[in-house]
Amino acid sequence: MSQPRIPLAGVIGAPIAHSKSPRLHAHWLRKYGLAGHYIPMEVPADKLQEALRLLPDLGFVGVNVTIPYKEKVMEMADLVTDRATLIGAANTLIFRKDGKIHADNTDGYGFIENLRQGAPDWAPKTGPAVVLGAGGAARAIVASLLDVGVPEIRLTNRTRIRADKLREDFGHRITVVEWVQAGNVLDDAVTVVNTTSLGMVGKPEMRVPLDGLQPGTVVSDLVYTPLDTRFLTVAREQGCITVDGLGMLLHQGVPGFERWFGQRPEVDESLRAAVLR
Repeated sequence: MSQPRIPLAGVIGAPIAHSKSPRLHAHWLRKYGLAGHYIPMEVPADKLQEALRLLPDLGFVGVNVTIPYKEKVMEMADLVTDRATLIGAANTLIFRKDGKIHADNTDGYGFIENLRQGAPDWAPKTGPAVVLGAGGAARAIVASLLDVGVPEIRLTNRTRIRADKLREDFGHRITVVEWVQAGNVLDDAVTVVNTTSLGMVGKPEMRVPLDGLQPGTVVSDLVYTPLDTRFLTVAREQGCITVDGLGMLLHQGVPGFERWFGQRPEVDESLRAAVLR
């Protein structure tokens, strides 16, 4: 009698050694006593398609996808969710039993769930959001904020052309603000999000003046190395409710894990501790 196959999942990127996803999924597999493994895989660009087609035969039920392949895998998938299409990138692949590759983007889901957990009284519909940055991460954030009913998004980026492109793609609820004016549109914002790499270890600090922030504004930074960026520290000093970027990483892993291993996992303090260890 043949033994059932142990389900395998993992994360694909280049480089991949820095990824915290293996700790995240290993913690859940242990916590729920599930058979399965989650493996980091550095795949060369010219072998990406080959790898994706081979992995199901090796027992893989799906993978996460990180830089630089989030856009590229969209072309290789057989089915793509509406939200992944809207964002233009996929971070979660499900290898279906019929041999088809299903692509999704759970970054926006992770971002919203992180805000709801970190700021339980957050009321996104009650006023504008300010989004700093217009790169790949910003697309997921903008899509998710529009989805939960934010009435206006003030979008600003160091290179204006990228912000204009987002407005073109996402419509009239986006107002593009010049980067040098970013500090002037914070005073009535309900939500402020940094999607840039500014403030990350090894990157320049965020120079946008934050003195316009009002107490009670929900401020989030997608950067989580360091966990407490200067952006969040200054916001907290001004009475804002701050939410760090680690929670987004934790929450975005939930839908994939549930599809791959059949258990909806919880994001709690023990998970944070395991990933930060």
